[in-house]
Amino acid sequence: MLIQKPLISIIIPLYNEEKMFHQLTERITNLLDSFEPSTQVVMVNDGSIDQTKYLMEILSAKDPRYKSVFLSRNHGHQLAVSAGLFCADATEAVMIIDGDLQDPPELIADFYEKLKEGYDVIYAIRKNRKEGFLLRSAFWAYYRIQKMLSNYDIPMDVGDFCMISKRVRDIIISMPEESRYLRGMRSWIGFKQYGYEYDRGERQAGQSKYSIGKRIQIGMNGIFNFSKVPIRAMYLLGFVSILISIFYLILLIYLKYTSHNLPDGYITLIFAISFFSGVQLITIGLVGEYVYRTYNQVRQRPLFIIDKVVN
Repeated sequence: MLIQKPLISIIIPLYNEEKMFHQLTERITNLLDSFEPSTQVVMVNDGSIDQTKYLMEILSAKDPRYKSVFLSRNHGHQLAVSAGLFCADATEAVMIIDGDLQDPPELIADFYEKLKEGYDVIYAIRKNRKEGFLLRSAFWAYYRIQKMLSNYDIPMDVGDFCMISKRVRDIIISMPEESRYLRGMRSWIGFKQYGYEYDRGERQAGQSKYSIGKRIQIGMNGIFNFSKVPIRAMYLLGFVSILISIFYLILLIYLKYTSHNLPDGYITLIFAISFFSGVQLITIGLVGEYVYRTYNQVRQRPLFIIDKVVN
């Protein structure tokens, strides 16, 4: 029997979302019932330790529009989305959305209209956010720093919430990057892209799975993967250090021949050691960051391991 493939696939990574699951799937199911193009939902279980995986199996067995992908362990959000892209069967477009309902899935109709107009990437711009002041300020600052440092035009105030054409999806899954930053990768690909502004809502239930450490990690991926500035800055820092040393030497010679009020030798020594040690440590740390990423890449381990796929 010939099985017709869906036009659109919705990718939803899930990690310990049992409290959100019924609300999420009810809203998605209502959307599927009202949305005309044939649509598939690919839920990716990213190593959940609660009841999420069992709820996914039950739903996939009951509704053939839901495809459940189970990873062998927790691989992280970006790799879970990548696994969903790999398993998506869509022939026209793929939509990426988080499972916390902060990003309204109902925008699929608006995104799809833009896709039909010829855009390959429709990314969502967060016009308003519901997080606390400090977190919102940190996000605001990061995106502008990233914009300033990046070698490519990565839009500000955007996340992974988007719709991409099948050809963009095919390119992304062919890219073997280990430290993935999907919003940067889709910008790097190019083609015709459109930014859709929306108001981001509050999380409906449960807690965010993005810890401070994970946010810092993905932020570093966004800068190190798409910018030469950090490593180039070491040249500037070294040059400035040499200039400071030269000027300081000139100052000591001047003081020696004009007065007896020379700086204390101990203070001078500690200053020189501390300053240049700091420069060296920063330099080694940045070089080490690039070396570590290169090491992870050349091992050529699979980006993710799929345990099983239901439906």
